[in-house]
Amino acid sequence: MKTLKFTFMAILAATLTLFAQEKISGHQIIQNVYDRNTGNEVEGQLTMTLTNKDGNKRVRELKQFIKDFGDVEKKIMYFITPADVKNTSFMNWSYTDNKADDQWIYLPALKKVKRISSDSKSDYFMGSDFTYDDLGDRKPGDDVHKLLKEETLNGENCYVVESIPKEEGYMYSKTITWVIKERWVGLQKKFYDEDGDFLKTLYIKKYAEIDGFLTILFTEMENEQNKHKTTMEFEDIKINKGIDDNYFTERLMKKGL
Repeated sequence: MKTLKFTFMAILAATLTLFAQEKISGHQIIQNVYDRNTGNEVEGQLTMTLTNKDGNKRVRELKQFIKDFGDVEKKIMYFITPADVKNTSFMNWSYTDNKADDQWIYLPALKKVKRISSDSKSDYFMGSDFTYDDLGDRKPGDDVHKLLKEETLNGENCYVVESIPKEEGYMYSKTITWVIKERWVGLQKKFYDEDGDFLKTLYIKKYAEIDGFLTILFTEMENEQNKHKTTMEFEDIKINKGIDDNYFTERLMKKGL
């Protein structure tokens, strides 16, 4: 009888150990989102729509190019319309190591490329609800991640992960992200300001497979505090069709497309 009891306890211990090993961590979930393959070269048309609390809209058309160079991923946006923002461009370089992103903006009125300083990354980009930092590439190691729960959102089974920045004085005190299981797409993300108050939500409204890569097609960032929102619609997408390296230079930022 004692042997049977010991055997049962051994099986139970092994089962519990296996369960613990299989339970995914918050960090691994965010790492999987970060590592999801979206293609080495991506280009397309972006439509940015800004809507204020009164429902008034401003629409901007952009071209976006992204290219992975191995140790750095480069992204650039060129504003096409309307006339008051035409030829403005923004470029972001994200590195594979722990180096912070490099960012630049070209403003035609000033006729110069301006580097975005670390102190300015909390500023909002071109009147939108996205900060310069939001447009960069935050790395999984920049935050401490905790799996809060699992739940269904918009018919998708999701992990819910809380991320708290390691950096003191960072613009967000925490974020909470709903990540679709097995697909590793962040379906929704809530941002809390430095005081811990709820600030805004990023919604992924549409995504699809294009050329075998899961691609986000429509996002909406809604600011709860000022009732302003920004949508981004990505269309006419080409993946791994070839993008010239010269697209990602200060010279072309000034010249435009």
